[in-house]
Amino acid sequence: MSAAMSSKMSRSAVNGVRAAPKAMRPAVSRTVVVRAEETKVAKSERAAPLGNIGTIGASTSSLAYLDGTLPGDYGFDPLGLLDPSASGGFVNPEWLKYSEIIHCRFAMLGAAGCIAPEILGSMGVIPQESAITWYSSGVIPPAGSPDLYWTDSMSLFYVEVIAMQFAELRRLQDFRYPGSMGKQYFIGLEAIFKGSGNPSYPGGQFFNMANLGANDKEMMSLKKKEIENGRVAMLAMFGYGAQAVITREGPWANLTHHLADPVNNNILTNFGKVFGSAYCRGRARAG
Repeated sequence: MSAAMSSKMSRSAVNGVRAAPKAMRPAVSRTVVVRAEETKVAKSERAAPLGNIGTIGASTSSLAYLDGTLPGDYGFDPLGLLDPSASGGFVNPEWLKYSEIIHCRFAMLGAAGCIAPEILGSMGVIPQESAITWYSSGVIPPAGSPDLYWTDSMSLFYVEVIAMQFAELRRLQDFRYPGSMGKQYFIGLEAIFKGSGNPSYPGGQFFNMANLGANDKEMMSLKKKEIENGRVAMLAMFGYGAQAVITREGPWANLTHHLADPVNNNILTNFGKVFGSAYCRGRARAG
């Protein structure tokens, strides 16, 4: 009976009297400042330590922000152009990283395209009329060969300018606003230009058709190979230009002549021919 009365009293208490709510704590806003000391930040291991051939041009200051996380990064930044806090130049460091990759890709295409006609022509794969040196294949006379193309040289020149300008402007916009090219109408092909959010490596079904780089380690290895080969290609393009000025020949002809007679056909003898002839001409005028 006492239990029944206790139960009734409990129900009446619940129905008639509401329990006082617990006092709520006032919201407290806290700001936590985390400061990372430079000596405490973990750095990625490099392929070669400071002082080896792989890190020529690196310094203690450049190794503080070039920590090996970028592909092909050996800490080389003598001018401090990539320093995020105090850039040594007037160009955005992010743009410099991006532009190096783009120049590498153009240089690899150019280095192969410049020498391929000479090689294929010497093998008899293509006609000799089209097996011309790279500096003679332009559309602007007198150095170019405008008769080889489907239209006159000036019309082709302006077509190339407009087409490249259109492509370069789209590339610039994708750098400024990653993924924006996938939203702008482009004859129904917007999806393939959406990109990965990283303008340097857009990926996707169009830019990575073979689905290379199945994991992060493999992708990093491919990025490193790409940029290192691209740097060699940029040096090769500079060499193509220097050889053309000095020898008036293409890279394949220079190589075959050097292999046939390396003593009399090398960089020293080539410089000697150019500067020696200039010296003799100067002496002749003076005499």
